[in-house]
Amino acid sequence: MTEFRTLAQTATEAMRDVFAETPCQKNEHLSALFDAEIWLKREDLSPVRSYKLRGAFNAMRKVADAPRFVCASAGNHAQGMAYMCQSFGSEGVVFMPVTTPQQKIDKTRIFGGRFIEIRLVGDYFDDTLAEAQRYCDEIGGHFLAPFDDQDVIEGQASVAVEIEAQMGRPDRIVLPVGGGGLAAGVRRYFGAEMPITFVEPAGGASLTAAVEAGHPVTLARVDSFVDGAAVARIGAAPWEVLSDTRAEDVLTAPEDRICTTILKMLNVEGIVLEPAGALSVDALRDIAEDIRGRRVVCITSGGNFDFERLPEVKERAQRYSGVKKYFILRLPQRPGALRDFLETLGPDDDITRFEYLKKSARNFGSVLIGIETKDAANFPALFSRMDEAGFVYRDTTNDVILSEFLI
Repeated sequence: MTEFRTLAQTATEAMRDVFAETPCQKNEHLSALFDAEIWLKREDLSPVRSYKLRGAFNAMRKVADAPRFVCASAGNHAQGMAYMCQSFGSEGVVFMPVTTPQQKIDKTRIFGGRFIEIRLVGDYFDDTLAEAQRYCDEIGGHFLAPFDDQDVIEGQASVAVEIEAQMGRPDRIVLPVGGGGLAAGVRRYFGAEMPITFVEPAGGASLTAAVEAGHPVTLARVDSFVDGAAVARIGAAPWEVLSDTRAEDVLTAPEDRICTTILKMLNVEGIVLEPAGALSVDALRDIAEDIRGRRVVCITSGGNFDFERLPEVKERAQRYSGVKKYFILRLPQRPGALRDFLETLGPDDDITRFEYLKKSARNFGSVLIGIETKDAANFPALFSRMDEAGFVYRDTTNDVILSEFLI
């Protein structure tokens, strides 16, 4: 433990030649909301807007003479390696899926400049990863793993080093878990006596699965919405550190609920967080009773949010909050039927979607309706009025399959 702390501190000192520490800021809004002292470790304010350059820095500085660095990533890991390639003057090749948004490709290219090459390979990440590893073996390069590497874990532990230097030892740390590199680094640095709450997206809870099974397992399905933390299998090296984690210390956050946190942090605090970066803040509501009166640090791991996703985030947040619903209405094919339906709406009910799904029926037509209201309590009253009027409808808001096809 002491040796690891020394290594992490040495790595942190070396980083200062390349980039500054990120701030640890007390957040008054969250502190008042949870009756606690809530601090945010702002990894979203690093040069690449995530903590990933820390692990990249530490791993790359130890093999600075590598002929070429190689990684497979469509996001923060790629940008971290690209930034360090330019800083070290080292050549690197970043493999990305063909489907990677242009904004992420351009950002990675800016960070790496003339020192990196970007190759778009494969529709799915597994194909991209396989090609990156094949290429790396072919040229004798150094493959930079995103989390399953001891040097990367050591570099991520610099987050803990800075927290300790900035505010001492807090009462609790809340942090996101994807592959486990950050979690393992912070846990190993502070030791088992430090209360840590690990947070995963519900659709990518690989640490939860590993704790339940007693060993890493591969999830059959992963929801990629929280792309910075949706990992199918916890890393082997991180698991060596996290294997004694208690089930009650690992929380899962619903993707739609995370969207409400992203919007609140943006609208109330002016802080831009990506879905993975919002995980630690989102989980505060689950541990509210335990943290009352305590000093808590939430690690906001990244802020690389593509604003083209904002409409989707708003939509998911509204559905989670209960102020927006979709349903299929059987509308009688007669004059005045639509007017009758409109009269069931309350003063705060707004139609946001109205689409005939079947126009050839003689007596009835199926209509997809989207309703947005100011208060979730308005919907029971609306449905009651629709029942009294004799309308036949089906609430499809939480029907995943229908939503994929219709919404």
